Amino acid sequence: MQQAKAHARYVRISPRKVKLVIDLIRGKAVGEAIAILRNTPRAASPIVEKLLNSAIANAEHNYSMDVNKLVVSDVYANQGPILKRIRPRSMGRADRISKRTSHITLVVSEK
Repeated sequence: MQQAKAHARYVRISPRKVKLVIDLIRGKAVGEAIAILRNTPRAASPIVEKLLNSAIANAEHNYSMDVNKLVVSDVYANQGPILKRIRPRSMGRADRISKRTSHITLVVSEK
């Protein structure tokens, strides 16, 4: 069984927020997955949709797979590097702000 992958690395969104969206499309046909992503009002939806379109294009171009038979076989979001920022607080103190990044991987394969 052939697989086509697409990666989005160093995406400036928390992996926890991405996981809420990718759990909706895991195991679905690509047409259904795109429909779900277009109607999900979350910040990660357009990012994951763009990644899905890239994986579909990779499958079609690199492996000559039939687009109508493709299924989202595997999708996961891992933590990337954290950008650390400082927020000034009262009495000379400082709080750390963690701006998290994600590495998202999406794999499609033929049914």
